[in-house]
Amino acid sequence: MTNTRSPSAVTAVRPRWVLGLTSIAYFMVVLDSLVVVTALPRMQQDLHADLAALQWTVNSYGIAFAAGIITAAALGDRFGRRRVFILGLVLFTLSSAACALAPDAAGLIAARTVQGLGAAVVLPLSLTILSTAFPPQRRGLIIGIYGGLAGLAVAAGPLVGGAVTEGLDWHWIFWLNVPIGLIAAALGTRLLPESHGAAHRLDLFGVVLVTGGVVALVWALVRAGDVGWSGRQTVGTLLAGCVLLLAFVWWQRRAHAPLVPMALFRSQAFAAGTVTMFLMSGATFAAAFWITQDFQFARGYSPISAGLRLLPFFATPVLISPFAGAVSDRIGRRPIMVTGLALQALGFAWVATRGSLHTSWVELVTALLVAGVGVSMALPTVPTAVLNAVPTAQLGKASGINYMAQRLGTVFAVAISTAVFSAYGHLGDPAAVTAGFRPAIWCSVVFAALAAVTALAISAPATRPATDTQPADILAAA
Repeated sequence: MTNTRSPSAVTAVRPRWVLGLTSIAYFMVVLDSLVVVTALPRMQQDLHADLAALQWTVNSYGIAFAAGIITAAALGDRFGRRRVFILGLVLFTLSSAACALAPDAAGLIAARTVQGLGAAVVLPLSLTILSTAFPPQRRGLIIGIYGGLAGLAVAAGPLVGGAVTEGLDWHWIFWLNVPIGLIAAALGTRLLPESHGAAHRLDLFGVVLVTGGVVALVWALVRAGDVGWSGRQTVGTLLAGCVLLLAFVWWQRRAHAPLVPMALFRSQAFAAGTVTMFLMSGATFAAAFWITQDFQFARGYSPISAGLRLLPFFATPVLISPFAGAVSDRIGRRPIMVTGLALQALGFAWVATRGSLHTSWVELVTALLVAGVGVSMALPTVPTAVLNAVPTAQLGKASGINYMAQRLGTVFAVAISTAVFSAYGHLGDPAAVTAGFRPAIWCSVVFAALAAVTALAISAPATRPATDTQPADILAAA
């Protein structure tokens, strides 16, 4: 069926509402991926399940999230980004209620899988809707505000999870999503602009290949810590994932309407930015994971106490990212992102060098503050550089690739650092935790340093990418 609408047709825009609603949805999804971790011991008691089984409430969410991102972006382009975003928000909200009502671990894992699919819709489309509502010259500031909320969600995750679990009940970490999600969905239906990508049929064969490949790859990385990197299950699943993803790339070069247009990677800014996003996300989340473990298992802090001490690191993006984004709008993205990623590597190297039980937590938090300032400078600038390198009609697919790179980078870095940690230490006693902690943090140093190198290859395109003209009412409203 032929669709005659303009690929970037957009209704009138209310910029403040667009920023507010997309940011709230983003914050809720990121927060929910973190608060569950602190509630696992209490869930274990109430649901009478072993902790290993409940770890799949985290893993199932992550696998579904990673598998659904590219497809969700394509559905938004095809059927309308606002429409699909609202459906994803409703799905996330209803599955949150299902999590709270789950009678056993199996029910909770199933509900978390559906919740991960909802998150896979909300995150890339929230960034696409936000990006299409503002002209390229203002995206640095806007994405800085939006990205700063990621840091706030990460900072608030352990605090909210610990406080709600200890003060109320673990079910409330899911119930809190319900009123927020329903209100955001109702307001979004009225106040968010509608936009579309190119009106093509959905590439169903591409969906099967990319979903199977990503699920296999993430599954293997998640399970490698339990069954070993050389085990048949790990090696076989990794190979299957790689074969499916290579087949996906082959198919995308031949498909009439590809999910991931390979032509996007001809842009040096887009290709280098995607690799940088992979490395930066891996460095950040692996370091955050192991630092949280060190503060609790080695230093004996409670989740709330650890969260308060680490607040300067986690909350830095709230203050720095909007400012860095605004400055990058004036002087360019590359100086800000390269400097930031270098600072991130420097801060993590300080932690890896000095991270022992004889080092005060004040010194470690100071080192983390350096890293936090660095990643806060890169958070708005890397995705802005990626999105500004593509035509408006391709923003949906670019956002999906951006979030896929983030997710895979996180999984890879955590899996690799976990293997390194296990080679040098274990969670049995404080000294053993510290012995494994320092080599694990060096993995984040390597990821951050490589990200700084790849960021050097990101530059503003010599000419604006071919794109449909932005409607005048968008530019006037913004």
